[in-house]
Amino acid sequence: MPINADYRGPADLPEVIPVFPLPGALLLPRGQMPLNIFEPRYLAMVDDSLRDGHRLIGMIQPDATHSEKDEAPKLFQVGCVGRITQLAESGDGRYILELTGVSRFKVVEELSVKTPYRQCKVDYFPYVDDFTARKGEDEVDRESLLTVLTDFLKANNLKVDWDGVESAPNEALVNALAMMSPYGAPEKQAMLEAPDLKTRAEILIAVTEMDLAKKRTSGDPPLQ
Repeated sequence: MPINADYRGPADLPEVIPVFPLPGALLLPRGQMPLNIFEPRYLAMVDDSLRDGHRLIGMIQPDATHSEKDEAPKLFQVGCVGRITQLAESGDGRYILELTGVSRFKVVEELSVKTPYRQCKVDYFPYVDDFTARKGEDEVDRESLLTVLTDFLKANNLKVDWDGVESAPNEALVNALAMMSPYGAPEKQAMLEAPDLKTRAEILIAVTEMDLAKKRTSGDPPLQ
């Protein structure tokens, strides 16, 4: 999705960003993530992001090895910042918005703040390649990716728009499949932290193959 801001490198992004801890949420550069915002602290986060003009929110997963009941659970060290590119009001106090991924970041430190939402000082420089669209996509094994996608769809009685799949560039295809994948926080974090698109695709293929093998062995029913 086109965005109005032109982010050419880490220097174009703020060092301090609001973060939205959400288990199982995977945002990747140039990917789109829909969000239904209803908690007061996150409504305030969206309002402040719009008021400040940067329209940025950092998506990051809580570390599942710590108690989910914690008021401020420990965070993974890598997330992805996205820009609000669509926003609608529901009429019942919610925001329906879409984030478009810009760049991954590494958490430098979480700040002590007075806002109801959490904020972190972050570093984008380890992921400077994220600012170059479609970088490394020629190295992706597209044939293997489509093969495992076909197997996954058959095993779970699912359908897909194959015309859209066939026409999608490798970067868009890999990132969309990774973001939509039904796997847990560790697998999604591994895909997020992959050093390049080729490795992300390889992780997605490997995880899906293991999942299919496990289902065949255990006789688990397909996903509903």
